[in-house]
Amino acid sequence: MPNGPLIVQSDKSLLLEVEHDQAAECRRAIAPFAELERAPEHVHTYRLTPLGLWNARAAGHDAEQVVDALITYSRYPVPHALLVDIAETMSRYGRLQLVSDPARGLLLHALDAPVLAEVMRSKRTQGLLGEKIDDETVVVHPSERGHLKQVLVKLGWPAEDLAGYVDGEAHEISLDTSDWALRPYQEEAVEGFWHGGSGVVVLPCGAGKTLVGAGAMARSGTTTLILVTNTVSARQWRDELVRRTSLTPEEIGEYSGSRKEVRPVTIATYQVLTTKRKGVYPHLELLDARDWGLILYDEVHLLPAPIFRMTADLQARRRLGLTATLVREDGREDEVFSLIGPKRYDAPWKDIEAQGYIAPAECVEVRLDLPHTDRMTYAVAEPEDRYRLAATAPGKLAVVEQILARHPGEQTLVIGQYLDQLTELGEHIDAPVITGATTVPERQRLFEAFRSGELTTLVVSKVANFSIDLPEAAVAIQVSGSFGSRQEEAQRLGRLMRPKADGRTAHFYAVVTRDTVDQDFAAHRQRFLAEQGYAYSILDAEDLAGTEAP
Repeated sequence: MPNGPLIVQSDKSLLLEVEHDQAAECRRAIAPFAELERAPEHVHTYRLTPLGLWNARAAGHDAEQVVDALITYSRYPVPHALLVDIAETMSRYGRLQLVSDPARGLLLHALDAPVLAEVMRSKRTQGLLGEKIDDETVVVHPSERGHLKQVLVKLGWPAEDLAGYVDGEAHEISLDTSDWALRPYQEEAVEGFWHGGSGVVVLPCGAGKTLVGAGAMARSGTTTLILVTNTVSARQWRDELVRRTSLTPEEIGEYSGSRKEVRPVTIATYQVLTTKRKGVYPHLELLDARDWGLILYDEVHLLPAPIFRMTADLQARRRLGLTATLVREDGREDEVFSLIGPKRYDAPWKDIEAQGYIAPAECVEVRLDLPHTDRMTYAVAEPEDRYRLAATAPGKLAVVEQILARHPGEQTLVIGQYLDQLTELGEHIDAPVITGATTVPERQRLFEAFRSGELTTLVVSKVANFSIDLPEAAVAIQVSGSFGSRQEEAQRLGRLMRPKADGRTAHFYAVVTRDTVDQDFAAHRQRFLAEQGYAYSILDAEDLAGTEAP
């Protein structure tokens, strides 16, 4: 009887025994099609989902490979009904194809005529499809290419987009590798994207997603539009591209609230593109300002709704999404799949850590009680006010002080959601505060002082969640967050993941008020990191003083 590391269950969950001697090869075999849900110490839980199976199909894996992997590594017989369901789910991908015809333009072609008949009868496709040519083919207006793909995913018939891409305006870009080289996993990510045409690369924070973007730009050799979360991130992208590629500062434009430069490589913020005036988006003409050959989406999991609509208009361009986690609290992962493209590369955080490319991290949840006088206020508060009351509990100031005392002289970020709480913290620990109101030059000055070691502590709001490169940050203390956001938790830990010069471990603290929604949200926020294998230890605030850091 086989004694494999995997237990395959009829509810589509897969249980992987981590200590089994075949666990590593099993994980590699199932990673292309199974989504990791939880990763505590001994047994990791994966799940089979339609989106995961379609991602695998788009990457060139067929049902036979998936079934073979499950049977090879399963400890017990795999439920037959599950194998049938896998084959049927994967067979749905590509039975509809978007193709380009020189005479008729964009067409939706069916390998299975009844499927086309089914989707044409759906109210959701009304207005997206034009003249029916025959039982297998119908005309699609080019402007509806993205919208139609969205609708087809929701109908359970994801289309394979074979319509190709416009080349875009040529612009030579090469990597300047005189003193560095792409890491093996970065090269694999670039190849996976380029072979697939468009899609998403998932890598941990600190693993060099910008360099994957630069590698894709070099492969493309065209004008490139890069969409980023904020102006500080835009300038970090510019500096990195100047340092790592043949591009000069004059070839790179910034399109933000303060500048409106359109150049062969243009870096624009999501915020400026989604600025609305009198019911219209005045800056969307940037999309037509040049014949872009490549669109890069940094932190693609954050795509705002208007950018989804923009992306629907950019289907003829190659698109690369970069992210540390495809988790979206609004459940719109299927829109990223249909409009940016399937996941082309994914690397578990712990794998990259084991290779020495990101720092190891210890995660600690510090719990404190609400003072008795505040418990009644909390108990009778409206539900929408409870999180703020719990998250800004006054006792958190003392806890932050005690954690700082555990790590004297270490580069520390104190991170929170509420500005009055952050202001009070900054005054209490005598540290500068960076919020959305801080000017970009002042942010850059403070970040640079932190990088150089002139400042050892910074208090930051959620403006520092994304794309801020602070390689020597070794400690983060989170006092409040965006409710139960898993991706925010991942991004905040990510601020610490850049490898340290001396190889030391990073420390991530979440300060949580016990028996409140603060604790409930913390449990939800930690799910993604638990999935990646990071275990939180629990420490009582009263036991914090006098204990050493783990």
